Amino acid sequence: MSRTVHLWGLAGLLILCAGAVHVMRLDTRALLWLEESRSPAEVRAASLWLPGYHAVLQVAVPGFEQEEFSDLAYNPATGTLFTVSGKQPLLIELSLEGKALRSIPVIGASNLEGVAVLEDGCMAITDERQHKLSTFRLAADTRELRTEQFLQQVDLGPSQDPNKGFEGLAWDKRRQRLLLGREKYPVMLYSLPADGCRVSGEPKELRGLGDYMTDLAALTVDPRSGHILALSHESHLLVELNEQYQPLSFITLLRGLNGLDHYIPQAEGVALDAAGNLYMVSEHNLFYVFRKG
Repeated sequence: MSRTVHLWGLAGLLILCAGAVHVMRLDTRALLWLEESRSPAEVRAASLWLPGYHAVLQVAVPGFEQEEFSDLAYNPATGTLFTVSGKQPLLIELSLEGKALRSIPVIGASNLEGVAVLEDGCMAITDERQHKLSTFRLAADTRELRTEQFLQQVDLGPSQDPNKGFEGLAWDKRRQRLLLGREKYPVMLYSLPADGCRVSGEPKELRGLGDYMTDLAALTVDPRSGHILALSHESHLLVELNEQYQPLSFITLLRGLNGLDHYIPQAEGVALDAAGNLYMVSEHNLFYVFRKG
């Protein structure tokens, strides 16, 4: 009897350990670390190399405690950042220190999840509930947007789960395309050709990322190397992909690592500025800055 109880207890412990490995994605991190450790010095020097980044600012953005920040994009023309709210349809402009500069209602939108800064004052957003990608022009004095005034609205098609559609959105200027990320079912990276203001064609599958993360929350592109950053809030990971969409480096978004005072509860957006500084947002209204070295 005691032997049976002992075996059942051991089995329960193994199940708990396996569950912890899955939830914390320790298996994934081991795989990513192995890939990272194989990178030669010249490859590391030519990349962002995420292990070199440390958090230098971790703040809440006042006035948005009830909102749900989602995605993040850097505007090189203004030196500011843009995020969207998934609760109220808002486009929010932020300073590089996380101060709200303006909050723009998007009339007619439903559940905004993605935002990208394109060319010549054009921007793009995705609406997960409406399954749409929209482009529009944003002026310095814009205080309200209406969907009927958008330049273009593209139907991205239905998803298996209406709340697990396209989330990540990023502009790849070098290749004149938008990058889109499907959150789940499957976790997938797509490309969509664009001219800087309008998109053309259909989304094309580039690579599944389910081997490395359980969800995909956001994307951004490093304009210097062309590498892609993929963010997962469930896996607490930010992964750098090379131009062949293979993992190159990563950081884990947990307390005590890379200068974080606490784990990032639900990382939903990532952006890079021209100097290579890294910015993130998390629900509900948290803002982070990471710098190299």
